[in-house]
Amino acid sequence: MTITQDNKPYRPYGSAQNLLYCHAPEILMEGPAGTGKTRALLEKANLCALKYPGMRALLVRKTRESMTESVLVTLEEKVLPTGWPMLGSPSRPHRQSYHYPNGSVLVTAGMDRSSRIMSTEYDMIFAFEARELTEDDWESLLTRLRNGVMPYQQAIADTNPDAPTHWLNQRALRGQMTRLLSRHQDNPAVSDEYQKRLNQLTGVRRDRLFKGIWSGQEGAVYDLWDPAVHQIDSYEIPHEYRRIRSIDFGYTNPFVCQWWAIDPDDRMILYRELYQSHGLVEDHAKTIAEQSDGESYEATITDHDAEGRATLERYGIPTTLAQKSLRSGIQSVTRRLKIAKDGKPRLILMRDALIQTDSRLLEQQKPTSTSHEFPGYVWHRGADVSETPVMVNDHGMDAMRYAVVYLDGLENNSLDVRVLGQ
Repeated sequence: MTITQDNKPYRPYGSAQNLLYCHAPEILMEGPAGTGKTRALLEKANLCALKYPGMRALLVRKTRESMTESVLVTLEEKVLPTGWPMLGSPSRPHRQSYHYPNGSVLVTAGMDRSSRIMSTEYDMIFAFEARELTEDDWESLLTRLRNGVMPYQQAIADTNPDAPTHWLNQRALRGQMTRLLSRHQDNPAVSDEYQKRLNQLTGVRRDRLFKGIWSGQEGAVYDLWDPAVHQIDSYEIPHEYRRIRSIDFGYTNPFVCQWWAIDPDDRMILYRELYQSHGLVEDHAKTIAEQSDGESYEATITDHDAEGRATLERYGIPTTLAQKSLRSGIQSVTRRLKIAKDGKPRLILMRDALIQTDSRLLEQQKPTSTSHEFPGYVWHRGADVSETPVMVNDHGMDAMRYAVVYLDGLENNSLDVRVLGQ
Protein backbone atom coordinates (compact mmCIF):
# COMPACT_ATOMS: atom_id res chain seq x y z
CA MET A 1 0.00 0.00 0.00
CA THR A 2 1.45 3.37 -1.02
CA ILE A 3 -0.20 6.68 -0.10
CA THR A 4 0.63 9.59 -2.40
CA GLN A 5 -0.34 13.20 -1.69
CA ASP A 6 1.31 15.98 -3.62
CA ASN A 7 5.02 15.11 -3.59
CA LYS A 8 4.91 13.29 -0.24
CA PRO A 9 4.52 9.55 -0.88
CA TYR A 10 4.22 7.29 2.15
CA ARG A 11 4.47 3.51 2.22
CA PRO A 12 3.77 1.96 5.63
CA TYR A 13 5.53 -1.19 6.77
CA GLY A 14 4.99 -3.57 9.66
CA SER A 15 3.16 -2.04 12.59
CA ALA A 16 2.58 1.21 10.67
CA GLN A 17 0.58 -0.71 8.05
CA ASN A 18 -1.26 -2.65 10.75
CA LEU A 19 -2.21 0.62 12.42
CA LEU A 20 -4.01 1.88 9.31
CA TYR A 21 -6.36 -1.11 9.30
CA CYS A 22 -6.80 -1.59 13.06
CA HIS A 23 -10.16 -0.46 14.50
CA ALA A 24 -9.48 -1.44 18.15
CA PRO A 25 -10.85 1.12 20.64
CA GLU A 26 -7.46 1.65 22.33
CA ILE A 27 -4.07 1.13 20.66
CA LEU A 28 -0.57 1.36 22.11
CA MET A 29 1.98 2.02 19.34
CA GLU A 30 5.30 1.37 21.08
CA GLY A 31 8.89 1.02 19.99
CA PRO A 32 12.38 2.54 19.96
CA ALA A 33 13.12 6.06 18.79
CA GLY A 34 13.14 6.65 15.06
CA THR A 35 10.76 3.86 13.97
CA GLY A 36 8.20 6.21 12.39
CA LYS A 37 5.52 6.00 15.07
CA THR A 38 4.59 9.68 14.95
CA ARG A 39 4.30 9.76 11.18
CA ALA A 40 2.18 6.59 11.17
CA LEU A 41 -0.30 8.18 13.58
CA LEU A 42 -0.43 11.40 11.60
CA GLU A 43 -0.91 9.57 8.29
CA LYS A 44 -3.88 7.75 9.80
CA ALA A 45 -5.31 11.00 11.16
CA ASN A 46 -5.02 12.64 7.74
CA LEU A 47 -6.50 9.66 5.85
CA CYS A 48 -9.49 9.45 8.18
CA ALA A 49 -10.04 13.20 7.91
CA LEU A 50 -10.16 12.88 4.13
CA LYS A 51 -12.29 9.72 4.13
CA TYR A 52 -14.92 10.78 6.69
CA PRO A 53 -16.21 14.35 6.09
CA GLY A 54 -16.87 16.19 9.31
CA MET A 55 -14.78 13.92 11.52
CA ARG A 56 -12.94 15.46 14.46
CA ALA A 57 -9.57 14.23 15.71
CA LEU A 58 -7.49 15.44 18.65
CA LEU A 59 -3.69 15.60 18.47
CA VAL A 60 -2.46 15.84 22.06
CA ARG A 61 0.65 15.81 24.24
CA LYS A 62 1.15 16.60 27.88
CA THR A 63 1.88 20.21 26.94
CA ARG A 64 0.88 22.06 23.78
CA GLU A 65 4.26 23.81 23.49
CA SER A 66 6.07 20.48 23.18
CA MET A 67 4.18 19.69 19.95
CA THR A 68 5.39 22.73 18.02
CA GLU A 69 8.85 21.45 17.05
CA SER A 70 7.99 17.76 16.97
CA VAL A 71 4.53 16.50 16.01
CA LEU A 72 3.44 19.56 14.04
CA VAL A 73 6.68 19.73 12.05
CA THR A 74 6.12 16.14 10.90
CA LEU A 75 2.47 16.86 10.11
CA GLU A 76 3.15 19.97 8.04
CA GLU A 77 6.38 18.95 6.30
CA LYS A 78 5.76 15.25 5.65
CA VAL A 79 2.02 14.56 5.72
CA LEU A 80 -0.15 17.50 4.60
CA PRO A 81 0.04 18.56 0.94
CA THR A 82 2.23 21.55 0.19
CA GLY A 83 0.39 24.83 -0.11
CA TRP A 84 -2.81 23.88 1.70
CA PRO A 85 -4.63 26.99 2.98
CA MET A 86 -4.68 25.49 6.49
CA LEU A 87 -0.91 26.04 6.63
CA GLY A 88 -1.27 29.83 6.60
CA SER A 89 -1.64 32.03 9.65
CA PRO A 90 -1.50 31.80 12.59
CA SER A 91 2.08 30.59 12.99
CA ARG A 92 2.74 27.03 14.09
CA PRO A 93 3.26 27.75 17.82
CA HIS A 94 -0.22 29.32 17.96
CA ARG A 95 -2.05 26.99 15.58
CA GLN A 96 -4.97 25.34 17.34
CA SER A 97 -6.53 23.36 14.50
CA TYR A 98 -6.22 22.19 10.89
CA HIS A 99 -9.47 22.50 8.91
CA TYR A 100 -10.20 20.42 5.81
CA PRO A 101 -12.44 21.50 2.89
CA ASN A 102 -14.82 18.61 3.70
CA GLY A 103 -15.46 19.87 7.24
CA SER A 104 -13.04 17.55 9.02
CA VAL A 105 -10.70 19.08 11.59
CA LEU A 106 -7.55 18.09 13.47
CA VAL A 107 -7.39 19.88 16.83
CA THR A 108 -4.06 20.43 18.63
CA ALA A 109 -3.93 20.73 22.41
CA GLY A 110 -2.02 19.87 25.56
CA MET A 111 -3.26 18.33 28.77
CA ASP A 112 -1.77 21.34 30.57
CA ARG A 113 -4.73 23.29 29.21
CA SER A 114 -7.32 20.54 29.33
CA SER A 115 -10.48 22.67 29.60
CA ARG A 116 -10.55 23.12 25.83
CA ILE A 117 -10.16 19.39 25.29
CA MET A 118 -12.82 18.35 27.75
CA SER A 119 -15.46 20.70 26.37
CA THR A 120 -15.82 19.02 22.98
CA GLU A 121 -16.15 15.60 21.31
CA TYR A 122 -13.95 13.62 18.93
CA ASP A 123 -13.96 10.56 16.69
CA MET A 124 -10.25 9.87 17.18
CA ILE A 125 -7.59 10.83 19.71
CA PHE A 126 -3.87 10.63 18.94
CA ALA A 127 -1.68 10.95 22.06
CA PHE A 128 2.00 11.50 21.27
CA GLU A 129 4.79 10.69 23.76
CA ALA A 130 1.98 9.21 25.83
CA ARG A 131 4.33 8.08 28.59
CA GLU A 132 4.19 11.72 29.75
CA LEU A 133 0.46 11.36 30.47
CA THR A 134 -1.10 9.84 33.56
CA GLU A 135 -3.71 7.12 33.35
CA ASP A 136 -6.22 9.65 34.66
CA ASP A 137 -5.33 11.87 31.67
CA TRP A 138 -5.90 8.95 29.29
CA GLU A 139 -9.22 7.90 30.79
CA SER A 140 -10.41 11.50 30.77
CA LEU A 141 -9.57 11.66 27.06
CA LEU A 142 -11.52 8.48 26.40
CA THR A 143 -14.70 10.16 27.64
CA ARG A 144 -14.42 12.59 24.68
CA LEU A 145 -14.71 9.82 22.05
CA ARG A 146 -18.35 10.32 21.14
CA ASN A 147 -18.54 12.47 18.02
CA GLY A 148 -20.12 9.62 16.07
CA VAL A 149 -19.18 10.70 12.54
CA MET A 150 -16.85 7.77 11.87
CA PRO A 151 -18.05 4.14 12.01
CA TYR A 152 -15.64 3.54 14.90
CA GLN A 153 -14.16 5.71 17.64
CA GLN A 154 -10.52 5.20 18.57
CA ALA A 155 -7.70 6.43 20.85
CA ILE A 156 -4.10 5.75 19.85
CA ALA A 157 -1.08 6.34 22.08
CA ASP A 158 2.48 6.38 20.75
CA THR A 159 5.46 6.03 23.06
CA ASN A 160 9.01 4.90 23.55
CA PRO A 161 9.08 2.27 26.30
CA ASP A 162 9.46 3.39 29.90
CA ALA A 163 9.68 1.45 33.15
CA PRO A 164 7.87 -1.94 33.17
CA THR A 165 5.55 -0.61 35.86
CA HIS A 166 4.42 2.33 33.71
CA TRP A 167 0.64 2.47 33.41
CA LEU A 168 0.76 2.17 29.59
CA ASN A 169 2.60 -1.15 29.75
CA GLN A 170 0.36 -2.38 32.56
CA ARG A 171 -2.82 -1.34 30.74
CA ALA A 172 -1.68 -3.26 27.64
CA LEU A 173 -0.76 -6.28 29.74
CA ARG A 174 -4.29 -6.25 31.19
CA GLY A 175 -5.64 -6.41 27.64
CA GLN A 176 -7.22 -2.95 27.69
CA MET A 177 -5.02 -1.73 24.83
CA THR A 178 -4.04 -3.43 21.57
CA ARG A 179 -0.25 -3.38 21.43
CA LEU A 180 1.51 -2.69 18.10
CA LEU A 181 5.30 -3.10 18.17
CA SER A 182 7.19 -0.62 15.99
CA ARG A 183 10.75 -1.47 14.96
CA HIS A 184 13.50 0.26 12.97
CA GLN A 185 12.93 -2.00 9.97
CA ASP A 186 9.42 -0.50 9.76
CA ASN A 187 10.96 2.85 8.83
CA PRO A 188 13.14 2.76 5.67
CA ALA A 189 13.91 6.46 6.18
CA VAL A 190 15.85 5.90 9.42
CA SER A 191 19.59 6.18 8.77
CA ASP A 192 22.34 3.84 9.88
CA GLU A 193 24.04 6.83 11.49
CA TYR A 194 20.95 7.58 13.59
CA GLN A 195 20.71 3.95 14.73
CA LYS A 196 24.42 4.01 15.57
CA ARG A 197 23.86 7.07 17.77
CA LEU A 198 21.06 5.27 19.59
CA ASN A 199 23.26 2.21 20.04
CA GLN A 200 25.87 4.40 21.73
CA LEU A 201 23.46 5.45 24.46
CA THR A 202 24.02 3.94 27.89
CA GLY A 203 21.99 2.05 30.45
CA VAL A 204 18.26 2.44 30.58
CA ARG A 205 18.15 4.98 27.74
CA ARG A 206 19.74 2.45 25.36
CA ASP A 207 17.30 -0.24 26.45
CA ARG A 208 14.31 1.99 25.78
CA LEU A 209 15.37 4.11 22.80
CA PHE A 210 17.45 1.60 20.85
CA LYS A 211 16.22 -1.83 21.88
CA GLY A 212 12.59 -0.87 22.59
CA ILE A 213 12.51 -2.60 25.98
CA TRP A 214 10.33 -1.60 28.92
CA SER A 215 13.37 -1.30 31.16
CA GLY A 216 13.48 -0.33 34.82
CA GLN A 217 15.72 2.35 36.22
CA GLU A 218 18.39 -0.04 37.44
CA GLY A 219 21.06 1.97 39.19
CA ALA A 220 19.15 5.25 38.98
CA VAL A 221 20.75 7.96 41.11
CA TYR A 222 17.36 9.41 41.97
CA ASP A 223 15.25 6.26 42.13
CA LEU A 224 12.60 8.21 44.04
CA TRP A 225 11.83 10.27 40.92
CA ASP A 226 8.24 9.79 39.83
CA PRO A 227 6.72 12.17 37.23
CA ALA A 228 3.28 11.60 38.75
CA VAL A 229 4.59 12.89 42.10
CA HIS A 230 7.32 15.35 41.22
CA GLN A 231 5.75 17.15 38.24
CA ILE A 232 2.82 19.51 38.45
CA ASP A 233 0.79 21.69 36.12
CA SER A 234 1.75 25.32 35.80
CA TYR A 235 0.37 28.01 38.09
CA GLU A 236 1.29 31.60 38.79
CA ILE A 237 4.00 31.88 41.43
CA PRO A 238 2.98 34.28 44.25
CA HIS A 239 5.03 37.45 44.28
CA GLU A 240 6.20 36.94 47.86
CA TYR A 241 7.92 33.58 47.24
CA ARG A 242 11.71 33.51 47.40
CA ARG A 243 13.35 33.01 44.02
CA ILE A 244 16.75 31.88 42.83
CA ARG A 245 18.30 30.90 39.51
CA SER A 246 20.86 28.14 38.91
CA ILE A 247 23.05 27.79 35.82
CA ASP A 248 25.25 25.11 34.28
CA PHE A 249 27.28 26.39 31.33
CA GLY A 250 27.52 24.53 28.04
CA TYR A 251 27.74 24.92 24.27
CA THR A 252 27.84 21.53 22.52
CA ASN A 253 26.18 20.23 25.65
CA PRO A 254 23.18 22.29 26.72
CA PHE A 255 23.40 25.55 28.62
CA VAL A 256 20.88 25.19 31.45
CA CYS A 257 19.29 27.97 33.47
CA GLN A 258 16.64 27.04 36.02
CA TRP A 259 14.27 29.44 37.75
CA TRP A 260 13.27 28.20 41.21
CA ALA A 261 10.62 29.49 43.60
CA ILE A 262 10.58 28.46 47.25
CA ASP A 263 7.19 28.35 48.96
CA PRO A 264 6.53 28.90 52.70
CA ASP A 265 6.86 25.13 53.30
CA ASP A 266 10.41 25.21 51.86
CA ARG A 267 9.25 23.43 48.71
CA MET A 268 11.38 24.15 45.63
CA ILE A 269 9.41 24.69 42.44
CA LEU A 270 11.11 24.74 39.04
CA TYR A 271 8.80 27.13 37.19
CA ARG A 272 10.93 28.18 34.20
CA GLU A 273 13.83 26.59 32.35
CA LEU A 274 16.24 27.46 29.54
CA TYR A 275 17.78 24.26 28.10
CA GLN A 276 19.64 25.06 24.86
CA SER A 277 22.72 23.80 23.05
CA HIS A 278 24.93 25.60 20.51
CA GLY A 279 24.25 29.08 21.82
CA LEU A 280 26.57 31.84 23.03
CA VAL A 281 26.48 32.82 26.69
CA GLU A 282 25.77 36.38 25.55
CA ASP A 283 22.58 35.23 23.80
CA HIS A 284 21.54 33.16 26.79
CA ALA A 285 22.16 36.15 29.06
CA LYS A 286 19.77 38.25 26.97
CA THR A 287 17.11 35.55 27.23
CA ILE A 288 17.58 35.21 30.99
CA ALA A 289 17.29 38.96 31.45
CA GLU A 290 14.12 39.13 29.32
CA GLN A 291 12.48 36.15 31.04
CA SER A 292 13.37 37.53 34.49
CA ASP A 293 11.89 40.96 33.91
CA GLY A 294 9.82 42.10 36.88
CA GLU A 295 11.14 39.39 39.21
CA SER A 296 13.80 39.62 41.93
CA TYR A 297 16.24 36.91 42.98
CA GLU A 298 18.29 36.46 46.07
CA ALA A 299 21.01 34.61 44.11
CA THR A 300 22.01 33.16 40.75
CA ILE A 301 24.19 30.13 41.42
CA THR A 302 26.52 29.11 38.59
CA ASP A 303 29.15 26.63 37.54
CA HIS A 304 32.80 27.71 37.86
CA ASP A 305 33.24 29.27 34.42
CA ALA A 306 34.93 32.65 34.88
CA GLU A 307 34.30 33.87 31.33
CA GLY A 308 30.66 32.78 31.37
CA ARG A 309 30.07 34.44 34.74
CA ALA A 310 31.68 37.66 33.54
CA THR A 311 29.35 37.71 30.52
CA LEU A 312 26.28 37.22 32.71
CA GLU A 313 27.35 40.03 35.02
CA ARG A 314 27.74 42.40 32.06
CA TYR A 315 24.03 41.83 31.45
CA GLY A 316 23.11 42.64 35.03
CA ILE A 317 23.04 39.06 36.31
CA PRO A 318 25.29 38.86 39.41
CA THR A 319 26.43 35.32 40.18
CA THR A 320 27.28 33.13 43.15
CA LEU A 321 29.73 30.24 42.79
CA ALA A 322 28.12 26.83 43.21
CA GLN A 323 29.29 24.44 45.90
CA LYS A 324 30.13 21.39 43.78
CA SER A 325 30.35 18.57 46.32
CA LEU A 326 28.81 15.76 44.29
CA ARG A 327 28.03 13.21 46.98
CA SER A 328 26.53 15.58 49.57
CA GLY A 329 24.64 17.38 46.80
CA ILE A 330 23.02 14.17 45.59
CA GLN A 331 22.08 13.32 49.16
CA SER A 332 20.44 16.72 49.55
CA VAL A 333 18.44 16.32 46.35
CA THR A 334 17.38 12.82 47.42
CA ARG A 335 16.08 14.16 50.74
CA ARG A 336 13.99 16.73 48.91
CA LEU A 337 12.54 14.12 46.57
CA LYS A 338 11.17 12.14 49.51
CA ILE A 339 7.51 12.52 50.39
CA ALA A 340 7.12 14.73 53.46
CA LYS A 341 4.48 14.40 56.17
CA ASP A 342 2.06 16.55 54.18
CA GLY A 343 2.16 13.96 51.38
CA LYS A 344 4.24 16.14 49.05
CA PRO A 345 7.95 16.22 48.19
CA ARG A 346 10.11 19.27 48.78
CA LEU A 347 11.22 19.50 45.14
CA ILE A 348 8.83 19.66 42.19
CA LEU A 349 9.01 20.68 38.52
CA MET A 350 6.34 22.34 36.42
CA ARG A 351 5.63 20.30 33.29
CA ASP A 352 5.63 23.31 30.97
CA ALA A 353 8.61 25.10 32.55
CA LEU A 354 10.65 24.86 29.34
CA ILE A 355 10.90 28.16 27.46
CA GLN A 356 11.56 26.50 24.09
CA THR A 357 12.41 22.98 22.93
CA ASP A 358 15.87 22.56 21.39
CA SER A 359 15.14 20.87 18.05
CA ARG A 360 18.78 19.76 17.69
CA LEU A 361 18.65 17.83 20.96
CA LEU A 362 15.24 16.46 20.01
CA GLU A 363 16.59 15.12 16.72
CA GLN A 364 19.54 13.50 18.53
CA GLN A 365 17.18 11.79 21.01
CA LYS A 366 18.89 13.57 23.90
CA PRO A 367 17.07 15.04 26.89
CA THR A 368 15.49 18.40 26.14
CA SER A 369 14.78 19.38 29.75
CA THR A 370 15.85 18.57 33.29
CA SER A 371 12.87 16.26 33.80
CA HIS A 372 14.01 14.17 30.82
CA GLU A 373 17.43 13.59 32.41
CA PHE A 374 16.20 11.69 35.48
CA PRO A 375 15.75 8.21 33.88
CA GLY A 376 19.25 8.14 32.39
CA TYR A 377 21.08 9.59 35.39
CA VAL A 378 22.55 6.34 36.75
CA TRP A 379 25.45 5.13 38.85
CA HIS A 380 28.56 3.72 37.24
CA ARG A 381 28.74 -0.06 37.52
CA GLY A 382 31.74 -1.44 39.35
CA ALA A 383 32.92 -1.21 42.94
CA ASP A 384 35.60 1.39 42.23
CA VAL A 385 33.12 3.90 40.81
CA SER A 386 29.94 2.79 42.58
CA GLU A 387 29.33 6.24 44.05
CA THR A 388 29.93 8.20 40.84
CA PRO A 389 27.11 8.86 38.36
CA VAL A 390 27.60 8.41 34.64
CA MET A 391 28.36 11.98 33.61
CA VAL A 392 26.36 12.06 30.37
CA ASN A 393 23.24 14.17 29.78
CA ASP A 394 23.46 15.55 33.31
CA HIS A 395 23.56 19.34 32.95
CA GLY A 396 20.07 19.83 34.34
CA MET A 397 20.99 17.49 37.19
CA ASP A 398 24.03 19.65 37.96
CA ALA A 399 22.08 22.92 37.90
CA MET A 400 19.40 21.42 40.13
CA ARG A 401 22.02 20.19 42.59
CA TYR A 402 23.64 23.65 42.74
CA ALA A 403 20.26 25.15 43.66
CA VAL A 404 19.49 22.55 46.33
CA VAL A 405 22.93 22.80 47.96
CA TYR A 406 22.66 26.59 48.03
CA LEU A 407 19.27 26.53 49.74
CA ASP A 408 20.02 23.73 52.16
CA GLY A 409 23.33 25.38 53.03
CA LEU A 410 21.50 28.62 53.87
CA GLU A 411 19.06 26.73 56.04
CA ASN A 412 21.82 24.90 57.90
CA ASN A 413 23.69 28.17 58.51
CA SER A 414 20.51 29.80 59.84
CA LEU A 415 19.92 26.85 62.17
CA ASP A 416 23.48 27.08 63.53
CA VAL A 417 22.99 30.78 64.29
CA ARG A 418 19.74 30.13 66.15
CA VAL A 419 21.30 27.36 68.21
CA LEU A 420 24.37 29.41 69.12
CA GLY A 421 22.17 32.31 70.13
CA GLN A 422 20.19 30.31 72.70
